Amino acid sequence: MTAGRALDSTLAALADPTRRRTIELLRQRPRRPGELATALGVSPPVISRHLRVLRHQGLVEEERGDPRDSRLRVYRLRREPFTDLRAWLDRVEAFWAEQLGAFKAHAERGPRGRRP
Repeated sequence: MTAGRALDSTLAALADPTRRRTIELLRQRPRRPGELATALGVSPPVISRHLRVLRHQGLVEEERGDPRDSRLRVYRLRREPFTDLRAWLDRVEAFWAEQLGAFKAHAERGPRGRRP
């Protein structure tokens, strides 16, 4: 997947408020799906669908809590997609910082390009 498509997928996954709240909970610590459903006030099938989207977009990973019981799953955040998102936001922020710097320089020159 290209960097642009990965970013698009990350932003699309984070567009949903329940998924953003899920990310916030997982930011604190890894959790089981049932714990997430209870904390978010949604049913197990609903949290399962949201976790599936987050997993397919690479934002979370699933690990088996007990190798003998495949029903026990724990979800945790993956760092990479958020690092990529932060890098993109940093580039956008740099653009605006440059634009504001240019505006400041222009404003400080005063009328007709003269410095005060």
